[in-house]
Amino acid sequence: MLAASGAPFKQAGWQDGWYANAQRLDSPNFGERPEDTAVDLIVLHSISLPPGVYGEGYVQALFTNRLDWDAHPYFQSIRDLKVSTHFFITRKGVLWQFVSVNQRAWHAGASSFHGREQCNDYSVGIELEGLEGEVFEAAQYDCLAQLCHALREHYPIAHVVGHEHIAPGRKQDPGPGFDWTLLVRSVAWSPQYFPFSPNEIS
Repeated sequence: MLAASGAPFKQAGWQDGWYANAQRLDSPNFGERPEDTAVDLIVLHSISLPPGVYGEGYVQALFTNRLDWDAHPYFQSIRDLKVSTHFFITRKGVLWQFVSVNQRAWHAGASSFHGREQCNDYSVGIELEGLEGEVFEAAQYDCLAQLCHALREHYPIAHVVGHEHIAPGRKQDPGPGFDWTLLVRSVAWSPQYFPFSPNEIS
């Protein structure tokens, strides 16, 4: 992976797109990014399986195609779904990684950002364990802020958005319970990185 200058990114803490501070669990659901694509977008999601249930390992099973479709009635509605993400942050702030950041994970679906279609091609997907509309835990924000910094040190990250911003009308996560102001303050980045105007941050 190259920086905008053409020089290779530093690899301290990273190995072939895998982050040393994450628990690695390889997903088979990924592909190659288009050649010479700059990974400059972070997309935040929320997920829980079944909805509102936490800590059972079902999310990890989904992303690795190991979910028992008969373990809960809700799972029949997503039967045979094949998706993935780069990172997953549990309610306790534990960080998992399923796909190398150098690879294309299957998290955004039909999407567009600033006129660029197919956000999966150039984004990093981060799933937060939670339910859209409900609040997230302090440990998750702490982990997310650290991860955002680590990503920006090694990839030309220019924007952080929610799934709702790149697939409006189709997706609503992470939802109104996500505290964007807290994230902006935690990372101490300019509001220009985020999907709203600077005067919305107080």
